[in-house]
Amino acid sequence: MPMPLARIVVYMATAVVLATTAFALCVRPPPFAWAALLLVGYVALLLGGVFVLRWRVFVDAVVRGPPGARGVVLTFDDGPHPRHTRRVLQILETHRATATFFVVGRKAEAHPEVVRAILERGHSIGLHSYRHDWLFALRGGRRVHDDLVRGVAVLEKLTGQRPGLFRPPIGHTNPIIGRIADALELVIVGWSIGGRDGWAGARADGVATRVRRELCDGAIILLHDAPESGDREPAALRALPLILDAIAAAGLDVVPLARWLEPGHQAAAGSTT
Repeated sequence: MPMPLARIVVYMATAVVLATTAFALCVRPPPFAWAALLLVGYVALLLGGVFVLRWRVFVDAVVRGPPGARGVVLTFDDGPHPRHTRRVLQILETHRATATFFVVGRKAEAHPEVVRAILERGHSIGLHSYRHDWLFALRGGRRVHDDLVRGVAVLEKLTGQRPGLFRPPIGHTNPIIGRIADALELVIVGWSIGGRDGWAGARADGVATRVRRELCDGAIILLHDAPESGDREPAALRALPLILDAIAAAGLDVVPLARWLEPGHQAAAGSTT
């Protein structure tokens, strides 16, 4: 896999910062305004690497299909939910579509029957961390490791198969998360189209329009089958039929994520088709 452009930019920016620092120490300090602008720009670049997973600055993530990929992939975050997830499963079955569900470990423990229902309907399951900590990318290595190990253990116990896919909470990453995910043999999966349906004020028509506008071969679509907390119905439930109709109208197929993974990771996705 070629190195992402954003990562190359970060490496180059780091070299410039180090060279400027060495020049300032050995020769003379640069003008304050220039140095301040360089520092602000560098910090902004690093923060972008943390917050924007599709840049793949700190992790090797699957954010869309490989070159020449056909179809689109559906993914759902923040479940399982005893009512909403089952409704999503019904809609997918009606449209004969498959998806990957990135589940929160503590919710999976609370609703193991929903996890089993996901698998029984032919879908795949990935880990969305154990606690879904909003500050996950700010935690130390031990806490990140313990959370992921616990989440992996929960899903392995419930499904009989060790999960191989991981989507970080809110999509935030850093070198620590990348290193620990690699050590646990977790493939990090991002997205190329975000429905923005997880917010309380999201409307189904707006979500469907946003997804429809960006539909193309190789897209990975992010939706939610459950709210982060509570019982509020995610906008994706009402938007999903509209999105599936739009996919069909565009002449695209919904394909399993495993089709776009390297052979060694296909079994981890729970499907080989």
